[in-house]
Amino acid sequence: MHIHPIRDDADLDRAFARMEKLWAAEPGSEGADELEVLSILIEKYEDKHYPIGPSDPIEAIKFRMEQQGLTQQDLIPFIGASGRVSEVLNRKRTLSINMIKKLHAGMKIPYETLLN
Repeated sequence: MHIHPIRDDADLDRAFARMEKLWAAEPGSEGADELEVLSILIEKYEDKHYPIGPSDPIEAIKFRMEQQGLTQQDLIPFIGASGRVSEVLNRKRTLSINMIKKLHAGMKIPYETLLN
């Protein structure tokens, strides 16, 4: 195993290329150990240089609607009247704590996402 720190994008590319070669390594093998170490190094580098901001609650609701084939009418039990649903989805009204609780319970959207 020959591991180096990932200091720049060129190192990152090399780490990904090596990772690809190791992808089918048998669990418990030296290759699998190297794969695990590379994944940790890559994750650390990407977290530092390419951070992902918090999820947008409205986009999360729309995404879940798309996943489940729901319409705005289907959100009435979670948000309230159809006019209120429209206001929320068009960002004219913020989510209340009650809406957040109902969306979490009914649509399984994480609290962390809805509270952003």
